[in-house]
Order: sequence, then C-alpha cells, then structure tokens
Amino acid sequence: MGSRGDFVREQFPILQREVNGYPLVYFDNAATTQKPQVVIDAMNDYYTNSNANVHRAVHTLAGEATDGYEACRTTLKDRFNAPKVIITGGTTEAINLVAHAWGKANLSPGDAVVLTEMEHHSDIVPWQMLAKELDIELRYVPVQQDLTLDMEIFEASLDGAKLVCVVHISNVLGVCNPVDKIISLAKQNGARVLLDAAQSVPHQSIDFQKMGADFMAFSAHKMCGPTGIGALLVSDDAFEQMQPFMGGGDMIETVSIHGSTYQTNEHKFEAGTPKIAEAIGWNAALEWMEQIDLDSEHSRLLELARWLSQQLRDMGMTVYGRHDDDDAAVVSFLHPTMNSEDLAHLLDARGFAVRTGHHCAQPLLERLKITGTVRASLYFYNSKEEVENFVKQLSDILERFS
Repeated sequence: MGSRGDFVREQFPILQREVNGYPLVYFDNAATTQKPQVVIDAMNDYYTNSNANVHRAVHTLAGEATDGYEACRTTLKDRFNAPKVIITGGTTEAINLVAHAWGKANLSPGDAVVLTEMEHHSDIVPWQMLAKELDIELRYVPVQQDLTLDMEIFEASLDGAKLVCVVHISNVLGVCNPVDKIISLAKQNGARVLLDAAQSVPHQSIDFQKMGADFMAFSAHKMCGPTGIGALLVSDDAFEQMQPFMGGGDMIETVSIHGSTYQTNEHKFEAGTPKIAEAIGWNAALEWMEQIDLDSEHSRLLELARWLSQQLRDMGMTVYGRHDDDDAAVVSFLHPTMNSEDLAHLLDARGFAVRTGHHCAQPLLERLKITGTVRASLYFYNSKEEVENFVKQLSDILERFS
C-alpha cells in the first residue's frame, strides 16, 4: 500500500488492534466504515467544551453548537452541489421521510411507484407500508442473469408512474446501476426520482443537481462518519411539494392553540433536538476525506476486488458480482458445501471481519436463488497485502475444514 497508505491507516485507531491474536483486517465496509481519530476528537471536543442545544439561544455554548451543526449542512451542500439538505438519522430515515413527507402529499390511489429487485429493504418496506395505506401500485424491475436491471421492463413500467426509487450501487453485488439513463427516462415520463446513494457516496464524487434526481439519501457511517446520522438531498421543486410529518420543536414558526405555522427551510423536517455531536463528527469526516483521491482509490480497490474474485473462483467459490469499471469493490461469494456462517467464524478467528446473511436484500437473493452470501467489502484503508493474506488464510481454512 506504500507510505501514503500507511499514513492513512494510522489515522484509524481501531485498525491498530488485534482480534483473536491476529491483526484486525476489516472487510465489512459496506455495512459501516471505521472512523479516523479526527472524527472521534471532534465529537469528544463538542461534549467536553461546547455541549448545548442548537438554535434559539444567545449564549456562547449554544452558538458554538449551532455553528458546528449547521457547518455540516453547509459542507454537504458544497460537496454534493445540493440546494436543500435535510439532516436525518441515516439512509433509512431519509427514505421514510420521502415516503411520508412527499408520498402522502403527492400520491393517490392507483398511482404507481417503480422499485427494483436490487433495492435494500429500506427502499422497499416504506413503500409497501404506504401502498397499504394509500392503495398505490408498486412495480418491481427485475434483475437479469447478468446482474443488471431489465431496462426494457423499466421503461415499460414508467407509464403512469409518479416516482422511481433506485439504488445507485447494490450493497450485495457492487453493481452500479445506470442512474443517468434511469433519471433521464423517468423525467421524460414525468416521474420524480429517489436515489439510494448509501453505497455510492463513499466512493464517488456526485453532483446532485447535475445528476438530476429529486431526492438522494445516504448515511455518514459508510463514509467514515458517525452512526445515527445521514442526509436527504432534495431539489427545490420537490422540496416545495413536501409536508412535515413530525411535529415539535425547531420545525415550527409559530404555535398557538388555534394552529401552527412551520419553518420554510430544512428545519421544517428536523423536529426536536437534532443530532448535534454526530453532525460535528460527520463534518470532520467530510473535511478529512478531502485528502482522499476517490477516483484513484476506486480504481485501486476495484482491481483488488477483481483479483480476489478470480482467486475465489479458482478455489471453487461462486462469486456474485461483475466488477465493471463503475462497480464497487464488493465481493459476495459462497462455498459449494461449507456453511457461510461457519466460514465467517473461521475467518474471524484469524482476524478477518466479513459480513454474512441476506444483507437486507432478500428480494435480490430470491432472484439469485440463494439465501445469503459471505461478503468482503473494501475501503481506501484496505491494502493489497490484506487481500493477499485473506486469500492465503481462506485457502488454509478450506484445506483444513472443507
């Protein structure tokens, strides 16, 4: 990985530890990423020196807390070229916010929402719940044998659709969907677009307004930030169509026994005490990540994923992924006879953290006719040496136990 890579790794305290007597090798980055010391320090500094509630106070601590919280919003707007940024509890909450704040105000019985079989459960279940409540139609675009979406069926499904929900990059396959084409076709048919970018923003530079989606949801913890916070980017015209669904402090303009009026900015959708420490930590992560060349790291990690996939196939594994140029460094695989959980336990005994199970994508796994996979997902602090050692240790495990 070289001296530059060593410098980056040294910023992450957890990567210095051992697990079961072995150096930790963290290959579970599609689930969550590790945090650099600057993020930990920023959150600790807030609680140590500036802890206060935000807005509506003139004392020094409140001013520092408010500035820290709002700085995160400003950084997100600048990084993604977004006109509106609503701070949420994560991708799941952001998608649910669209369902409640936009869906309930703009969808009527018989209207259609287009989804794909590749979606994470968080982009399926909210719409199933809304479909029961509003009697709307859900149309699912199937995944083909080559692990791509059936674009012919997608185009056919747009007739009469009001909203298209699509995952940018699959958390199981690492496949990057053709979102530019999807957004263009949706717009031609008068549908708004919600993009689940949880797996793409950690690896790509995205210009939200240029891309043309109406909503984009993602989480901090998948890009070196804290858990429990995320964002919903919203276009100006879609924002005007949203109605608040959580009432309380901070989202109001005035309240009387006769009724209430609401804020007109993003605070309208951020009722209650917000995620102050998390926002400060996320802002620190975003600023720290400016030093990372995402394009270069994407190419490096994709080459490692391709090499790893071939090694796994040579061992007799089935690999679920294609690893095209725009895809993510996610490698999902199965051994023909060894149980996935058993294999993951044996890897953990040697210090390797990988994910098993259905990865909150059961419709996709049903299409693949499997119930789960072992998943290794890489991030910029992972090295070639770690991947090579993974193959070596996995080969030894198979010789001993399969």
